[in-house]
Amino acid sequence: MEMRVGISGTGRIGRLCLRKALTEQQADYEVKLINSTSSIHALAHLLKYDSVHGTWDAVIEAADDELVINGQRISVICEREPDLLPWKDHGVDLVVDATGKFNHRHGAERHLFAGAKKVLVTAPAGNMDLTVVMGVNEERYDPKQHHLLSAASCTTNCIAPILHILDNAFDVKHGWMTTVHAFTNDQNHMDNPHKDLRRARACTNSIIPTSTGVGKALIDVLPHLASSIQGVSIRVPTPDVSLLDLQVAVGRKVTAEEVRQTFKQAIAGPIGTFVDYNELPLVSADYIGNDKSAIIDGLSIMTQEDGIKLLAWYDNEWAYASRVIDFVSYISRAESTELKGETKCLTQTV
Repeated sequence: MEMRVGISGTGRIGRLCLRKALTEQQADYEVKLINSTSSIHALAHLLKYDSVHGTWDAVIEAADDELVINGQRISVICEREPDLLPWKDHGVDLVVDATGKFNHRHGAERHLFAGAKKVLVTAPAGNMDLTVVMGVNEERYDPKQHHLLSAASCTTNCIAPILHILDNAFDVKHGWMTTVHAFTNDQNHMDNPHKDLRRARACTNSIIPTSTGVGKALIDVLPHLASSIQGVSIRVPTPDVSLLDLQVAVGRKVTAEEVRQTFKQAIAGPIGTFVDYNELPLVSADYIGNDKSAIIDGLSIMTQEDGIKLLAWYDNEWAYASRVIDFVSYISRAESTELKGETKCLTQTV
């Protein structure tokens, strides 16, 4: 049985999650309801035309209270309070909360009060049942126990599988990371007040140092490494695709060629669904629309004694939206397996 999905919030990530979900057309879930504070006609236009990701080759029509995308009808409502949303009336099982407003347990659980069974927040979120990075810890998901979920951040989805690979191969001791990050909607396009005085400045005019929530999210994903990895974010005047600069100390002396071979071998396995390796001399624009969580820049790998330095690219919008939808599909399959198991047990009992 397919899982019925609602999307709350139609900013950059919410819209791209919808585009990804309908492009993939997986049989294990269906988007039933969208909660958006924008007008339905503006939403239809912004779904169709995207300045970064181009024109979506979908037929999109807007009616009074629904979108019709490639013939699929999706109800659209506008409600700012999660506990007033009609998830129950529409039979929604899982809510993808992409509002950026409820990144904590007591906010996310308001969707449960409105009738949803699961909530997946598209950001690092406090005190959730589980935070998942696909390719690293999704197998921890338990349908019976985990109802309030976080997909971490785009940067955590980049660094976590890389650390996972390096730790398994070389035993990571500690490290430092800098994400050279495309500007986001949380920054000002003209100088204006902001709680972060650096983000208050015009994002297309400056290179802007700021904080990153990676350490917080790693506590839930790779807890044994979280306290050993520190980092900062440098926001730069480009609209999409970011670059992770990672330095780690490991348990022994290592060569650059060993590191290259380790990544090549790793991506030949299951984690290759989410991580790639490239030795072409590419730049950020070449990775727009790439759905991998991390693309190792093989040309930039360096080592010294027990130290490793590397760069990894990631489309902080499309790749992250792809992981959110991958996790939605994973949850749906896990729920289906759980239901089949319960049915089998009941049949055997009878």
